[in-house]
Amino acid sequence: MKSARLNRLFGVSGNCFDVAIDHGMFNERTFLAGIENMKTAIEVIADAAPDAIQLPPGTAPLLQAIPGKHRPALVLRTDIANIYGNPLPSQLFSEMIDRAVEQGVALDAACVVVNLLVLPDQPEVYRACVRNVNSLKRECEIYGMPLMVEPLVMQDNSKGAYMVDGAIDKILPLVRQAAELGADIIKADPCDNVEEYHRVVEIAQGLPVLVRGGGRVADQEILIRTKQLMEQGARGIVYGRNVIQHQNPAGMTRALMAIVHDKASVEQALLHIA
Repeated sequence: MKSARLNRLFGVSGNCFDVAIDHGMFNERTFLAGIENMKTAIEVIADAAPDAIQLPPGTAPLLQAIPGKHRPALVLRTDIANIYGNPLPSQLFSEMIDRAVEQGVALDAACVVVNLLVLPDQPEVYRACVRNVNSLKRECEIYGMPLMVEPLVMQDNSKGAYMVDGAIDKILPLVRQAAELGADIIKADPCDNVEEYHRVVEIAQGLPVLVRGGGRVADQEILIRTKQLMEQGARGIVYGRNVIQHQNPAGMTRALMAIVHDKASVEQALLHIA
């Protein structure tokens, strides 16, 4: 069943565009821009037909209630963390939802996703994430559920909330650890020098690497970056804010799908947004 679920997640091109709309899971007001009404946000994105939409268990049924055979696959967010505020809380955590893989099966998910977080001077969060990945891995094998691991190297929150560290020498070992822990799919940040991303793909040992989008940037910048990443061997993208906070979320979805699946140029992709 794992291969069947992977076939639902990846298009016939062998690539995947997963739109992340799971930001409400993390109890941060600034994460809610563009998704105040989840039913509308999900329906708009689903109508643009990405390969998948990433959701928490509470709003995943809104996607699965859409009639027809062609709605995007569900990627189920399985963990909650309180690491995104500035300043950080005095006690940090990363917790799994209860019986995560069973919930994924019940919700007809094609994949479950979990963080592998490294924060400066916060080893307890990292340890909790390793435990989370370990607990999911065996359950995923039993149920035939693909496991997406999201290795994220974070900057000190005093520099600003939700800022990742793009240093490739920090990204590489965490991506490799995610592979060694048993990930089926890696969701990794772009590095500071996009031209080095082939090293991230290589260190993942043949696993499909989907690139995380990060903060909101200009249309041309995100499309150029996506084109460069795909040309270096990435198997797709997982973008949230650059889609859901866009004035034309459906158009941006179609523009990115053209690059991910059809190898469109940036100029061709921009026509979907105009």
